[in-house]
Amino acid sequence: MAELGKGVTAGKLALNVQKRLSRAQEKVLQKLGKADETRDTAFEELVASFNKQMTEGTKLQRDLKAYLAAVKAMHDASRRLQDCLADMYEPDWFGKEEMDALVEEMIEKEMDNNLEDTDTLWLDYHQTLTDKALLCMDTYLAQFPEIKSRIAKRERKLVDFDSARHHFSSLQKGKKKDEAKIAKPAALLEMAAPSWAQGLISAHQVAQTNLSYNQAEEDLGRAQKIFEELNVELQDELPTLWDSRVGVYVGTFQSLAGHQEKFHKEMSKLSQNLNDIMTKLEEQRQLNEEANHSESTSPAPKSSVTNGSDADLPPGFLYKVKAVHEYTATDNDELELKVGDAVLVLAFDNPDEQDDGWLLGVKESHWSQKKDISAKGVFPENFTQKV
Repeated sequence: MAELGKGVTAGKLALNVQKRLSRAQEKVLQKLGKADETRDTAFEELVASFNKQMTEGTKLQRDLKAYLAAVKAMHDASRRLQDCLADMYEPDWFGKEEMDALVEEMIEKEMDNNLEDTDTLWLDYHQTLTDKALLCMDTYLAQFPEIKSRIAKRERKLVDFDSARHHFSSLQKGKKKDEAKIAKPAALLEMAAPSWAQGLISAHQVAQTNLSYNQAEEDLGRAQKIFEELNVELQDELPTLWDSRVGVYVGTFQSLAGHQEKFHKEMSKLSQNLNDIMTKLEEQRQLNEEANHSESTSPAPKSSVTNGSDADLPPGFLYKVKAVHEYTATDNDELELKVGDAVLVLAFDNPDEQDDGWLLGVKESHWSQKKDISAKGVFPENFTQKV
């Protein structure tokens, strides 16, 4: 037999063509109402649920891919925005070094005992969502094409079963008619053949009828077996698959929400760092404006070098500073500071007692009211700015 392709012979091809023609003919007869169609309402409901489940899962998978694409786009936009901030931040602004560290080094910080930065946070977030959500949906949906193919095969085998059933029923009716005819030979047959030959003719007709009948019965049994095997398998699998959607959806959205929370919590810490720098820059700007306003409206300042004790300045006065950060005293010899407090810096009685980075002073408001330095105390120099 001539080969038409790998594993395909002319006989097999002809058989497949015949099956398609037979199914098409059966469907036409069913639509015209000339042949009854086997219906299974319960199974049709399972198929409807399967199609709904596949549609919903496909939409969720598509939206997850769109979300991940948006995460990547947001990462790129965030990086460009940080680069823009670094370019615009002028060298004489407050916190220039901190800002450089924040942007150029991508906010290195200690997290889970590992150095992480914003790039790593974004990349980890994207990869985690891919592994924990998208890949799970891909695995879940991968089973649908095979089951869909088996549902379509069941539909074809049901048509084959109906066709075999109708063919067998037709032969049953024909057999009864033939048996009736054989019991009463036609007049022409009786006249054309001697009595001894009439028995042979009748036997041959009965044999031919029985052969077709038996073949149709075998075909019906085979078609019914194939259909029922597929039908039973799908009736077991489809409800289980339908119930599995709840766990898949819950797991997907829990994973998405949990990793969103973790990511945004870490990003909020980094955003707070940036906000703190901007807040301090604004405080410095306000202090500079106040200082410039005071210099333009007040009389010429007195010399900070006093001869004895000046009536308007405490003894040992050196210069004045303003607090740019709050400082909470931790000892009774320290000075409590609030942003904007003016402090008159005093000389230490014993210079050896002065620690590096610390100043001695009294708040200007206290000196103006009390004219004494009993409330003097030490404070960190880098929490203030000279005015």
